[in-house]
Amino acid sequence: MKQHIETSLIHAGVRDGYENKKGAVNVPIYLSSTFHQESIDEFGEYDYARSGNPTRDALEKAVAELEGGVRAHAFSSGIAAVSAALMLLSQGDHIVITEDVYGGTYRFVSKVLPRFGISHTFVDFTDLAAVEAAITPATKLLYMETPSNPTLGITDIRGVVALAKRYNCLTFLDNTFMTPLHQRPLELGVDVVIHSATKFLSGHSDIIAGLTVTADEKLGQDLYFIQNSFGNILGVQDCFTLLQNIKTTDVRFSRSAESAQKIAEFLDASSLVEQVYYPGLASHPGYEIHHSQSTSAGAVLSFRLPSYEAAKALVEAMKIPVFAVSLGGVESILSSPAKMSHAAMEPEERAKRGITDGLLRFSVGLEHVDDLIADFAQALDAIALKAI
Repeated sequence: MKQHIETSLIHAGVRDGYENKKGAVNVPIYLSSTFHQESIDEFGEYDYARSGNPTRDALEKAVAELEGGVRAHAFSSGIAAVSAALMLLSQGDHIVITEDVYGGTYRFVSKVLPRFGISHTFVDFTDLAAVEAAITPATKLLYMETPSNPTLGITDIRGVVALAKRYNCLTFLDNTFMTPLHQRPLELGVDVVIHSATKFLSGHSDIIAGLTVTADEKLGQDLYFIQNSFGNILGVQDCFTLLQNIKTTDVRFSRSAESAQKIAEFLDASSLVEQVYYPGLASHPGYEIHHSQSTSAGAVLSFRLPSYEAAKALVEAMKIPVFAVSLGGVESILSSPAKMSHAAMEPEERAKRGITDGLLRFSVGLEHVDDLIADFAQALDAIALKAI
């Protein structure tokens, strides 16, 4: 029976274990590095935990179901998942990648992959003509991040997939900001979906985790080979925690997204804020495209203040959010992309992408939205009083 994803969030990866795992409603934590084999001639389903563990398998099956894929793989971090997926490429291959991309991905693509003869071109993926113009005979991958980090750029997923099919390229999409609850890239033709599960899927700022999902069995097998060869698996206790946290994704994300809309509208009305980046605002250039491929505007927004001094003053005046790296937690998180998520990017490259020293990113948590808006109001008043 086909179920709504809100139901699958609760039961995916677990229901198959009700009978053969003694009826437990939670997947057991299999704390074993190795598994006894009954025969020297034929091994069982599991032999060594790097290659497979029942708890990790339950998580991977759950995530594959949630994304509508056939294979998923759980990694030790989001960037581990990104790196593993990119290691499907070979010497001489070329990547066309969105210029507005997570700083860790930028670092891996620009500093590590060239050592192995894999080249790249960063492009504004909001411009399909520019994407097509960057494709060469060596291009094997079109890499998307939508909404992008940190300026919430929107890529036309269907348009990029059409280009990829025309030029015989793979497509990867980082779906961290939307989760499978609100954006279904595989159903739009994407080959590999990637998550930093540290963020909204976990949602409690308690683990580091990454995921990949494929709709093609062969591609999934290739990713498993990379995972097993590199050994960058997610630990079994973190697999259990992630499975538990995924169950509340809907209620957490929906509440945070509802608050994000109100906060974005509040900041957009402030004369002290130069620009708000949030696809829930009708003024966002990607508004129509985003809402044609996603069912939510999300729970992350960015906004630009006129200077580093203004950003510093606001950060120091805010009382409720934590000022920290990362996003997607139950607590609101305020961060400075130039100093945190995109610090690995050269200053001139940040400037090209609009990542100014006055840009702040805000991940909306579960605090009451009126309290968050009041906190922003008093912080903005503090900036005004200082005449920064």
